[in-house]
This record gives sequence, structure tokens and C-alpha cells, in this order.
Amino acid sequence: MSMVYLESPSTDPDFNLALEQYVFDKLPRSNEYFMLWQNDNAIIVGKHQNTLEEINQAYVREHGIRVVRRLSGGGAVYHDLGNINYTFIVDAKGSKSLDFAVFCRQVVKALATLGVRAEVSGRNDITIGGKKFSGNSQYIKKGRIMHHGTIMFDSDLAVVAAALTAGKDKIQSKGVKSVRARVTNVREHIKGDITLTQFWHVLRQFMVEEQKMATYQLIGLDLGEIEELRQSRYATWAWNYGVSPKYSIRKERRVEGCGTIKIGMEVEKGVITAFSTHGDYFGSGDSADVANLLVGEKAEEQALLKALAALPIDYYYNNLTSEELVDIILK
Repeated sequence: MSMVYLESPSTDPDFNLALEQYVFDKLPRSNEYFMLWQNDNAIIVGKHQNTLEEINQAYVREHGIRVVRRLSGGGAVYHDLGNINYTFIVDAKGSKSLDFAVFCRQVVKALATLGVRAEVSGRNDITIGGKKFSGNSQYIKKGRIMHHGTIMFDSDLAVVAAALTAGKDKIQSKGVKSVRARVTNVREHIKGDITLTQFWHVLRQFMVEEQKMATYQLIGLDLGEIEELRQSRYATWAWNYGVSPKYSIRKERRVEGCGTIKIGMEVEKGVITAFSTHGDYFGSGDSADVANLLVGEKAEEQALLKALAALPIDYYYNNLTSEELVDIILK
């Protein structure tokens, strides 16, 4: 069985995750596939994770970072244009368990050509000097494996830390929490600086020559089906947030001119199922009125603002606007 090389024409995270699934599900199984691709400013969360537990919502919103759920398990990762992602799609050859090392070793060998000593560490990481630069995950279905990983070449590590740091509020969930680790960029360890474009070329040449790969060019029919999949799954709130496991959250905020507001909230499949507030805040109305409007709504900004439009919020919470209340709920 021959290995075929593909390269994504896009840096859109919704498109690229749809591309992976399209190659996995639709391209001929008589071939195996290797892909290189990049996402611009995105957090990719694992299939089983609670999205809101993994991200710093305020930071993500303020910096225009996209959040997309992938098919495979594991932890959340941050992608930017200093990061290169790779994907293997191959036959499982009878295996029903996940084996990361066989794929990670290919990256280790490629880096060795640049004089970089990397090693496979733990279950699914690749490290340099004990510092992580590559996280990997896998998906197995109908005798095929999708293995994909990140390679941080020159990522903004400050953004990596900020975007993936959830708030201090107490969240209880059955979601799988990401393992935080010390990280590094590959570029720091290469003698004689090279650009990301040159690094991409090294990876491509090593893999294509090592596996003697042919190249597959996406055509209009492919792109049409990928776009359809992007719109129906990867660009939707229902997939990226709605399939998160049930969770509860408790948070407390001090608001000048209002007082301390304590919020208790339960969310299931991204929809608020219980909501209450208490504290030393001033307000004339019964907060149960607010709860009645919010229960059944998506934990999403526009949905909550639309629901609250029926009430004068400052009647219930003195000197507070609907926008400020929603900000407290979602941050």
C-alpha cells in the first residue's frame, strides 16, 4: 500500500479538521495518507473535553481565537502560524489500541537531520531537553487510524499559556482535563537559524523521500465536500461546544455600585439547565425571573443577550447591564 502526500490550501481551522475527516472517510482506502497543514490562531479541543473548562474565554474572545473540536481524544492545543501540524491516515492492521510512538518517531528522525535531538516522551508527547513541543492524538474507526500532532516551531508561547488557561472559577465536570507541561519551540534548538518555510520544506522532503510518496492535489469536487462538512460540523456551536459533557460552575464577582454576585449554573450539551444568583448585591426584583429566562438557553453570548432583552436587568441587579451580566456568566 502506497503513502500519498497532501497539503492543505487553507489555514482555516474549521476547514482543516473537515479536510482530515474527508481524507479519512472518503479518499480511497487503497492508499495511506500524510498531510502537513497550519491553523491560524485556534484552540483545538479533544473529542471528550468540556470546551469551556479548557479555554480562557475572555482572552479567546478578545483575541479572535477560533475554538474547534476534533475527532480524536486527548487534551486541548493552541495553533498559530508558528506551528505546523501533521497527520497520518493509515490502516490499523488489526490493532484496536492506540500506538503513538510509531508515528512520533518519524518526526524525531526528521528533526535529527537538522541536528535536533528530540525524543518521544510519555504516552503522546515529543520533547527536546524535557520540554514539550509536540502533542499527539489518535482516532481509530473501521480499521483505519488517524494520527495527528502539532510541531511548535516558532509559536507565541505567551499566547499558548494565556489562551489555554481557564478562569479561576470552580468548574466540576466529567471532561478530560488537559495536562499542562513546560513547552519549547523547535526553532530555539536549531543551529543556524531557518525560517518556518524552510522547516516545512525539510519535513516534507524527509517524509516524501522516506516513504517514496506520490502527491495528491485536491480538486473542486473534494473542496466542495470538505466545505459541506465544515459547515455542517466543524463551524457549528453544537459540535464545538454543545457536545461538551455535563458540568456545573460556581463563580463570584464584585461589581462596583452593585455588590458581590455569586452565580451557580449547570450546563448540559452546552445548554443551561439550572441557574441561580445570590450575594450582597442590591436589586429590587426576584432573581428567579432571570433564571427562568436563562434556563434552556445556549451558554453563548448572543443567545443569552436575546433571552435577557425581555427584562430590565438593573431592576434585579442594581447598576448592572445585560451585557455585564452575560460577561460574568461566560468569563
